[in-house]
Amino acid sequence: MLNNYFSPWSEIWRRRELVALLAVRNLKIRYKNATLGFVWSLLGPLFLIVIYAVFLGILRFAIDLHILIVGIIAWHYLSTCTHDSLHAVMGNANLVRKTAFPRLILPLSMVLANTINFLLSGLVLAAFLMLRGVVFGVEIIWLPAILLTHLAFCLGISCFISAINVFFRDSEHLVSVALMAWFFLTPVIYPVSLVLDRDLPSLVTYAYFANPMTGIVSAYRTALLGEPFPFFRTALFSFAIAWLVLPLGICFFQRLQVRFADEL
Repeated sequence: MLNNYFSPWSEIWRRRELVALLAVRNLKIRYKNATLGFVWSLLGPLFLIVIYAVFLGILRFAIDLHILIVGIIAWHYLSTCTHDSLHAVMGNANLVRKTAFPRLILPLSMVLANTINFLLSGLVLAAFLMLRGVVFGVEIIWLPAILLTHLAFCLGISCFISAINVFFRDSEHLVSVALMAWFFLTPVIYPVSLVLDRDLPSLVTYAYFANPMTGIVSAYRTALLGEPFPFFRTALFSFAIAWLVLPLGICFFQRLQVRFADEL
């Protein structure tokens, strides 16, 4: 298993130009035929913030706009990686059949392309928060570790889904349903305190934080908004699972990739 995890990385490093090329291609495809092109990477989150600000004001929801926007943008990164992973291998069938290269480059380049979009969304978010008077505290030093954990988790999930979809073409429909349920099980549109203030048994709390996105979204809110980091041990448990998904996803992908060419 460990050999399956470590074996492709030296070859991927030698092919880093191909990784960069595919990542750039993924970005170009997303904005192909769009008049404003890559500018939509900045306009998309900006419009998202405006829409939520307007409707929260109209409907007078009790949730803080800052908490909601941080959760939505963090979730959008995972959601985009998950949807795009369905086509990471399938959309490169000719490349897989005709060219010898580490297949792991395909989900990796896709996640890197989405990471660039996410970082640009983060710049828009940071500007919005500062305009709203949010002062970043010392907690912001944890932001790189949170982002790295988020990236690792997205890559692990993408490896699972991109490999499964080669053999099971109904994955797209199942992923859409699963993401909808996962969205509501994650504190995206509500603060995590809404669940934890119910004085739940510790076993239930750990089960809630077994969802890595629970810890990741909560950590982003702590780093950017100074929100209390709830249940430190269970949050670390959430991060540990996120990092565990990465080697499991890569090993799973590596075991199946030898059969990709025959299935495509």
